[in-house]
Parts: sequence; structure tokens; C-alpha cells
Amino acid sequence: MKAVIIYTMDGCSHCINMKEQLKENNIDFLERNIDKHKNEYESFVKATKNDYLPAFTLLEIDDDNNVNNIVLMAPDRDYKDINEAIDKVKNYLL
Repeated sequence: MKAVIIYTMDGCSHCINMKEQLKENNIDFLERNIDKHKNEYESFVKATKNDYLPAFTLLEIDDDNNVNNIVLMAPDRDYKDINEAIDKVKNYLL
């Protein structure tokens, strides 16, 4: 199973728009607020060298609950706008 994790922050208009676009495109996702999941997000930032939001982790979970094929996607590094991000997520989920 492929999964989408989106990192967000309260009051972030880009995060709100991204979540709305994901919902409009019927893309299931797990939201991780960076204030509540600081350590997880700090690891993401360290790996991507990018702390902009919204950001994504795309991954696969096999039948034994092993995580594989992790893809980290950060704004201005992997996509320029919401439409490009949505397209990349859709392509990953295919």
C-alpha cells in the first residue's frame, strides 16, 4: 500500500490549500502537524535541507508493515506550486 504523509503547521495558508487539493483529488493522506511531531519533522528537514511547508513523505507499506521506497518532497526543492505537488503525488500513487 502506498501512503502520503503531509507536514503542516497551524495557520499556514499553503498547507490549507494543499490539503483541500488533496481532498478534491480524492487522495488519502495522513496529516502531521509539525508542532506535535517536532522530532519527525526535524528529521525530514535534516534529510531535505529544506524547512518549507507543506512538505510530503511518500512511502510504501508492505503486508508485513515494512516501510519501503520512501520519497521526501519539499517545496522549492521538488515542486514549485500546489498543482505540481499534486501531480507528483498522483504519479507516485499510480
